[in-house]
Parts: sequence; structure tokens; C-alpha cells
Amino acid sequence: METRLNQWITTGTGTAGTLLLPRLILGPLLEEVDKFLLPRELAAEVFSPAMLANKGGVFNINLDVPNSLDVRETGEGAEIPMDAMEHTNVTFTPTKFGVAIRITREMMEDTQFELLNRNIRMTGKRFGEKETELIIDLLVAGTGATTAGGDAVTIANIVESMFDLEDNDYSPSDFLIGTEILQDLRNIDTFVEANKVGNTDMLRRGFLGTVYGMNVVRFSTNAVSTAAYRRRAFVIDRLHAYMLAIWRDITVENFDLPLFDMQGAAITWRFDTQIKRSEAVSMITTN
Repeated sequence: METRLNQWITTGTGTAGTLLLPRLILGPLLEEVDKFLLPRELAAEVFSPAMLANKGGVFNINLDVPNSLDVRETGEGAEIPMDAMEHTNVTFTPTKFGVAIRITREMMEDTQFELLNRNIRMTGKRFGEKETELIIDLLVAGTGATTAGGDAVTIANIVESMFDLEDNDYSPSDFLIGTEILQDLRNIDTFVEANKVGNTDMLRRGFLGTVYGMNVVRFSTNAVSTAAYRRRAFVIDRLHAYMLAIWRDITVENFDLPLFDMQGAAITWRFDTQIKRSEAVSMITTN
């Protein structure tokens, strides 16, 4: 009888017999991979909700106009030329971002996972990705100079963008790169051969920590608004490139919908980012 049962549950006609076989279900729900995002310390200024409290819906900061005051040669007994600094301003206007999560009571009763809390945690990640997206969009639109590369970024492209900043008295501090630019760097033998670059970081780690003294910061293709940005790189002076203003940090408000037998959460964020000095940003493009 035992032999016949074993034969039965292993044949195609004995599908019901598979219920006799134990099935192991892994307890945890496996999360998606984290993306490479731009850290906030790259911003020249970060205006927090505490700083913007009771400042209204629009926030302005004043900036000196570079090179707007000049000293001139003055002859003996001649009138001294008049001059003064010029100023400009940058206006921040908050944009509200948000999402409402709604989950039926039955789903929360029957599932083995805390769906509402898990969705809230994932939303926090999405807000971080949105911040990187907005910054890259801003740098693309507000760059002070553009270096047009070919099919791949070259050392000459990087040096030209560094020159764009230095020619305006800014210091290149960071090199923000998309994934295809990273691929290009790996194909430049200068960054691979130890006798040229002085180390073997690219071979050991697959990534360079610095290029010509600039910190290399990678951003994920799936964290920006268009896949074409994987072919973009930015040389910036972090002390002068862009600024962030946060009117309301990520806020979670739980709610009940008895009529629909649902529970949920409304998660919102008020944020804006602006260029501080366009000359402190140079973009490299490739095909």
C-alpha cells in the first residue's frame, strides 16, 4: 500500500496528492533594493521647517552679484568714481507632495505582514528618491555651462567642466554621475592602471572615491525623472551650487474610513530646491 501511495502522488494524475507534501513559506517579506541617492550634505544651504516657520508660503534669500563692485584708478584732484554692490534674490515656493495609502480591514486581518506600516516605510524611501529626482532636474535646467561629450565621457570632458567652475572662481568639490558615466569611467585606463592613477580602487571596488580631488557620487537611474539622465554628470562646488528648503518634513496622518471598512495614512511633504549660483554647476552630456 505504501508503494502504491508513493507512486500515486508522484504521477501527473495525482495532483491532489501534493497536499500531503509540506510547503515552507519564508516568514519575512523581502524588500526591494535601495537606490543610490544624493545626500543632503551636497546642498550649499538646507533651510529646515523650524527656520521657515511662520515665514509664509514664499521664501526669499538675497545674494551678492559677483564682481559687481569695481575699484578704479583715480587721478589727483579728480572725482572719485561711484560704485556699489549689486544684489539679486532667489525665491523658494513650496510644492506639496503626497500619497494616501488605503488598505481594507480584511487585508490587515488576513495577511501575515503589517501592510500599513510597511507601506508607510516604503513611502519614506520614495520621498528620498523624489528629492534626488528634483535636484537632478534642477541641475539639468540650471547649469551654468555644458560640456558636450561623445559616445562616452572622457578625461578631457571632466577637466573642461572643472575649468568652467574654476574660471568663475569656484572650486570643483563633487562629481555627480549617472550609471552610464560610471561605466565610461571604468573603461578609462587611467583610472584602472595603478601606475597612472596611483591606486587600484576601481579594480577592487568597481568605483572610484575621488576623481581629481572631487568626491564621486553616483545617483540611480530609477531615482530620476528620465532614463536619459544616466548619461549625465555634474561637476559642482557644493558650497555654492544649490539649496534646499523644507516647509514640512515627511508627515504621516493615520485615518479610518468606516464606510469602506478601510484604514490608511496620508503622507505629505512640502519642499523646494533652487540653484544658488549657476556658475558653480557644469553638466557633462554624452550620447
